[in-house]
Amino acid sequence: MKTSASTAVIMTLLATFFWGSNFQAAKIALSSNPPWTASFERFIIAVIGTFAILLLKEKVRWEILSRNLMPYIVLGVIGVAGFNGSLFVGLQTSSPITASLLMATTPISANIIEAIINRQVPATDRIVGMIISLFGVSLVITNGQILSGHIDFAPGDVIILAGSIGWAAYTVGTRAFVTDSTPLETTTWTMLFGTIALGLAAFAFESPVEAVVVGSGISFLAILWMGIAGSVLAYLFWNVGIAVRGPGKTSIFFNFVPVFALLIEVTMGTIPHLVQIIGIAITIFGVLVGQGRFSTWVSKTAS
Repeated sequence: MKTSASTAVIMTLLATFFWGSNFQAAKIALSSNPPWTASFERFIIAVIGTFAILLLKEKVRWEILSRNLMPYIVLGVIGVAGFNGSLFVGLQTSSPITASLLMATTPISANIIEAIINRQVPATDRIVGMIISLFGVSLVITNGQILSGHIDFAPGDVIILAGSIGWAAYTVGTRAFVTDSTPLETTTWTMLFGTIALGLAAFAFESPVEAVVVGSGISFLAILWMGIAGSVLAYLFWNVGIAVRGPGKTSIFFNFVPVFALLIEVTMGTIPHLVQIIGIAITIFGVLVGQGRFSTWVSKTAS
């Protein structure tokens, strides 16, 4: 069944919601697990889930795997292992506020990478929308402190920035370098190779078996949520969005991740300040501008 553009938008929003929930879940998961091990556990669950869905809904097409083997491996290492590993490791010295701000630069990186590959300049609406939404996200995650122009960079900030660029490359690469692969196949194979890379890192830098044995039950439940909702469904929905609407239009929705993270914090009892609420409104407006919705509405109103 072919996915419509409107359905792809909804799925993309759900993907960003699931990723936004990962911040709260990660706090719980990391309470009794080191970063590489937590990421490895999460994606073991995710790989099992994606393969189960692949076997039920489609089938393993070995010719597609053979044709896209190198892109799957590279994108899995960059977009799964690199992105998630850099986030967890970077947060050891970086603050969540700065990390969210750096992650919010992903749409800009994705559009720059896409423009380089396609040798064309992004549409004006998309550029303006990215700038507006990035400013809105900055207000949300810094509680307005971005206006002072003072941001300190820790060593982890550089690691997280590299991870955000890796995710941008993944977003563009799944469309540019993967051929004849369904979103589910792309999700499954890139996640598998990313998980292998995470496993190698976990055993190289930590003691994952010991960490799993002594880990708490609540920590495991948090990892389970991150593995199913924050990985399987999020990656699958995101890749559907890329396949249907393109990487540029999809990537700008990544700015909703810190917004959803904040809204989840509200349900946990944290009340946002007025400047953060304004930032949420600006972010949504920026996404609409980037999708061309605002200019379309203005044109219809003018006519």
